[in-house]
Amino acid sequence: MKKFLFLSLTAALLLCSCKTGKQVEYSNPLDVKFGDPYVLLASDGNYYMYGTGGVQDGFGCYKSEDLVHWEYQGAIYHGNTPESWALDCFWAPEVYERDGKFYMFFSANTKEDPYGDEERFTIGVAVSDSPTGPFVEMGGPIFQPGYPIIDANVLFNDDGKCYLYFSRCCYKHPVESEVADWARNQGLFEEIEESWVYGVELKPDFSGVIGEPVLLLCPPKSMADAQAEWESRSVTSGEVNRRWTEGSFIIKRDGVYYIMYSSNFYAGENYAVGYATSSNPLGPFQKSADNPVLQKNTQDGGIVTGVGHNSITRSHDGKHLYCVYHGRTAATGDERVVFIDEMEIKDGHLKVLGPNTDTQTISY
Repeated sequence: MKKFLFLSLTAALLLCSCKTGKQVEYSNPLDVKFGDPYVLLASDGNYYMYGTGGVQDGFGCYKSEDLVHWEYQGAIYHGNTPESWALDCFWAPEVYERDGKFYMFFSANTKEDPYGDEERFTIGVAVSDSPTGPFVEMGGPIFQPGYPIIDANVLFNDDGKCYLYFSRCCYKHPVESEVADWARNQGLFEEIEESWVYGVELKPDFSGVIGEPVLLLCPPKSMADAQAEWESRSVTSGEVNRRWTEGSFIIKRDGVYYIMYSSNFYAGENYAVGYATSSNPLGPFQKSADNPVLQKNTQDGGIVTGVGHNSITRSHDGKHLYCVYHGRTAATGDERVVFIDEMEIKDGHLKVLGPNTDTQTISY
């Protein structure tokens, strides 16, 4: 628990030790059509992948022993039932193993909406005795802050507290900035909407939050900001009138909290990943000068675009970290498919060794 947020039982180290040190060759992309992929290394020694897509009004799951060969396990959760609070747009599931149970955090539009809003996303939790379900909702949404939210990620901190990270949707969230002024002057867009990443303490039973959400990350207001160019490409290319900061994933290493996040249009070629660091789980966070750490490679002769909304998993022995994310190639078209590339955190810097479509070796 103290080093790897996705490992909930220390016994898993013993259960998985029989697989330590094994390797297998592979090449990206994997044969999995998911957006927003999340991989859990469970106490049974297997990897389980969850993501957006593949199941009407719900989620499916894949299982693997080696991070390369994935077997579909079928649908594991269905919403939009008479008992469910969730209506449609089921996105970005993440599953955590805690005390013999599996908890799936996910985003969806709510059935109830007194204002007639087009987007009314919120975050809920479902529970199961198995990583392959069936998952059953634990009541209604965790909380509703007054604006649509998506992309739940949970930190089980080493002080025993839990934290929920999420993104406020761009919907009805116009923000004044030099980028917005520039877009108006160029005749591209009259206003620019933005999504922002927040964090808040989570009740231990996941029934609600403690205190008010804290703003952690948002796009730069100044065009002179070193992060502004890569985080604004969907706007400056004329693609769409939104700047996203979403799909966050947090991990703690050597006393430092690293939060990865995605910027630009999730369905566009400019989707990319950066990170920020802090000594506190609720910030303040400082964006890295290394950003972006994962982006399209077509400008360098590659074939990959639209990379983002990542999670992090690891080898059984903990010696290797892997960035799991979705992307596109000319061959896959608009379909989002899964990539896995090794990553490293060293001397305060986070690096992703991708996108890589060459034959490479993965240690599991």
